[in-house]
Amino acid sequence: MEWSDEGIILGLRRHGEANAIVELMTAAHGRHLGLVRGGGSRRQAAALQPGNGVRVVWRARLDEHLGTFALEVVAPRAGRLMAYAHSAFALSHVGSLVRMLPERDPHPGLHETLVAVVEHLDEPRLTGMLIARLELMMLSELGFGLDLDRCAATGGRNDLLYVSPKSGRAVSRDAGEPWRTQLFELPYFLIGEVAEPPSRHDVEAALELTGHFLARRVFEPRGTALPDSRAALIAALHRLDAS
Repeated sequence: MEWSDEGIILGLRRHGEANAIVELMTAAHGRHLGLVRGGGSRRQAAALQPGNGVRVVWRARLDEHLGTFALEVVAPRAGRLMAYAHSAFALSHVGSLVRMLPERDPHPGLHETLVAVVEHLDEPRLTGMLIARLELMMLSELGFGLDLDRCAATGGRNDLLYVSPKSGRAVSRDAGEPWRTQLFELPYFLIGEVAEPPSRHDVEAALELTGHFLARRVFEPRGTALPDSRAALIAALHRLDAS
C-alpha cells in the first residue's frame, strides 16, 4: 500500500530511541499517523514540528497498519509560530480540535482552511477571528453545525444579530430584541467577509459562542472539557490587547 499527499504536522511522540510517530492532517487522507524512522533524532527534530507543512509518502503492507511516513517539509512555519505565546497556544488548540475527527476520515475542505489559518496564527489581530471561524467549521465537520443562514423565528436572512444557546440557530434583531440578554451575539465575521480585522468585543463574542457549542456538543459528551490551550490562547490575546 502506498499513497502521497500534502499535510500539516499536528504533533509527534517518540517511538523507541530513534523513531517518532507523527500525526498529520492531510488533504485527501484525513488525520493520519505514521512512523518516521530516525524521527527521534536531533537532526530531524526541527523539521518534525507542529505547524510545518509537508509532502508525505505513506507506505504499509496492509491498509490497517500504522505504516511509515517519508516527509519533506515544504512550509517551515513552526519556528515563527512557536516564537509567540498566542500562536503557540493557538497551534496547540488547533491540534486538539482536529483530534476530535475520526482517524483517516477525509476532510479536504477543512485541510484547505487549516493551511490558511495556520499560516497566519502569528498575526495577533487575525488569530482570534481565525480560531473562531475554524471552531465554527469544526462544529459543522463533526455533525453539529449551527444554522446561521436565516432567522429561526421569521425565516428572514437579513439583520441576523443573535444565536439561540439551545438550538444554535440565528435570530434577527427585531425577533431577538425581547430576549437579547438570553442570546449569544452573532458577530458578522462569522457569516460574512470583513474588510478589517474585527474588534476585540466581536472576537470575544464569537469565541464565547463557538466555545459554548463546542463544550456542549463535542467535548462534554466525550466526558472532557474544552482544551486548556484554548483558555491559554484567549488569555494571551487579552495580554496583547492590554499592552
